[in-house]
Amino acid sequence: MPSSERLGSPSAGADPAGDCPALDRLVDTLKTEFAANPCGPGAQKLLERYAAEHDDWRAFARWSEERYTRNLIARTDAFELLLLCWGAGQESPIHNHEDQNCWMGVLDGEIEEVRFAFPPSDGGAPVELSSQICRPGEVAFIRDELGLHLVRGAHGRAGVSLHLYAAPYDACNVYCPETGRVDRVALAYHSVRGELPAG
Repeated sequence: MPSSERLGSPSAGADPAGDCPALDRLVDTLKTEFAANPCGPGAQKLLERYAAEHDDWRAFARWSEERYTRNLIARTDAFELLLLCWGAGQESPIHNHEDQNCWMGVLDGEIEEVRFAFPPSDGGAPVELSSQICRPGEVAFIRDELGLHLVRGAHGRAGVSLHLYAAPYDACNVYCPETGRVDRVALAYHSVRGELPAG
C-alpha cells in the first residue's frame, strides 16, 4: 500500500468514474505526435507538461500489496501509456525494452532508476552503471542501446510514474542480478482505464 494517503488518492474535483480530460488530451496529442514521427521526438516535453500541470491520473491509480502495478491508460499500434504505482519497497526486475523508446514521467513521490550494462555474452551478472532519482515533473528516457534498468520508489517509499512505450510490447527479458540468467516474461495489466479484471 502507498506510504502516504496523498499518493494515488483522487484529488478534489476528480471524477472517480474515470472522466479525465487532461489525460485524454495527452493521449490524443501523442497520437498526433507518433503519426507524424514514429520515434515520438516531442514525447518527453508532452509528458513533462502533463506531469507538471495535471493530477487527474489519480482516478486511475490502483495499488497492490504484492507488487507494483501496471495500469493501462491507452494502447495503439504506435504507443502504449501506462500508470505505474509503486508501493513502499516495491521494484521492477532488471529488464530490457525490446528495442523501443521508453519514457518515464514522475507524477508523485520520487522514483529511482538504476541502470545496468547487459551481461557479457559468455555469462555473468549485469553490472550497475548508474543511479538517478527523478522527482515529480521530471522525465527519464531509456532504450536498449543505453542498457538495462530497474525502477522503484526512491528511499523505499511509494511513488507513481507515467510510462510511454513506443511501440507496445507484451513480453520482455528479465535478468537475475546475481547470475545474469535471462528469463522471458509476459507482461500484464493490473487494470485497464481504472477497471480491475472481473473476478
